Amino acid sequence: MTKKDKIATIKSRFLQNYKNAKSELVWRDNFELIVCVMLSAQCTDKRVNLITPELFKAYPNAHKLATANLSTIKTLINSCSFFNNKAQNLIKMAKAVVSEHGGEIPLQKDKLVALAGVGVKTANVVLLEATGANVMAVDTHVFRVSHRLGLSSANTPEATEKDLVKTFKTDLGKLHQAMVLFGRYTCKALKPQCKECFLFDLCKSKDKVAI
Repeated sequence: MTKKDKIATIKSRFLQNYKNAKSELVWRDNFELIVCVMLSAQCTDKRVNLITPELFKAYPNAHKLATANLSTIKTLINSCSFFNNKAQNLIKMAKAVVSEHGGEIPLQKDKLVALAGVGVKTANVVLLEATGANVMAVDTHVFRVSHRLGLSSANTPEATEKDLVKTFKTDLGKLHQAMVLFGRYTCKALKPQCKECFLFDLCKSKDKVAI
């Protein structure tokens, strides 16, 4: 199988096996979306979903969050990793959204990454979730899966993103969702579920478990 054929097969299998893949984060609007994604950095979606109901009840929009007491936010999200920094960034983000964007979350990448606590990955997740944008976001799962499948050998998420964009070109948002779920439940960091893997024949990872 040529490299081109392998890539096409990997892409096809991801799209076939995760036809309706979507984020496991629970959100109702773009404000809740960006907050969820910011909180999810180095924190599980399950944990974020436990935190956000009370947070959104107290602060349902950017205007409310912009006036929040820092200590109160820290208390509400203290079971989340790096909650001190995240609490500060959430308030700073909300203040900028109110002062610069009329309280509405901007849906342009350059404007998103200009917000406190919003990097390229967070911006791309917001865009692919909110607008279906053809962008790739690389979290720990996507990074691991792409390297195990030989789709990238880059050392950073940013460089890995460039490799995946160049490799797949289209359906990037759908592929992101698929690779996240695949990495979370099948191609795990420890004890990958190789017997259940629909890409077993294409994997050359040293972590591959013999069947």
